[in-house]
Amino acid sequence: MTHPVAPGIRSRFGLSFWLTFIICMITWLVLSGMFDLFHTGLGALSSFGVAWINGHNFAPGAGLGRTLGQWARFAAYVPWLVWQIWRASLHVLILTFDPRMMRRINPRIVSFKSRLNNEMGLFILANSITLTPGTITVFASVFGRFTVHTIDDASAEGLPGKMEERVARIFEA
Repeated sequence: MTHPVAPGIRSRFGLSFWLTFIICMITWLVLSGMFDLFHTGLGALSSFGVAWINGHNFAPGAGLGRTLGQWARFAAYVPWLVWQIWRASLHVLILTFDPRMMRRINPRIVSFKSRLNNEMGLFILANSITLTPGTITVFASVFGRFTVHTIDDASAEGLPGKMEERVARIFEA
């Protein structure tokens, strides 16, 4: 006799779960560089846990095409973000060694309302801002309100800007 599977259990192991698991596992293997049974097992266990808890968040209720499209757009976003991190790192490095550093630094708090209405999009935007040197997300709400600390005027003028546009593209239909 077969027992019906509860709807929550079936959807928990959907496409988003498996894509999240695979991406986490690949990331684990690439970053750890250890392929023995123990470390691969830890990676699989960790990836399973992350996918179990968060797998449904990336594309809740989305079909196959939409989920794969979001992952593809996210994969295209990552190199752009790495480029922005590199550029901002160079900016902060130059700022640090500038003899006029004390005149150029103008720390301030910038507040803005994001046009994003997706919780995962807000999460990605908040973390992308924090990963970029010279800016730290101090507060981000599920309603799209952001408070960001910036080190100088150049770091502040780009908020929310292109980063928000790029994150919004990930979640467009």
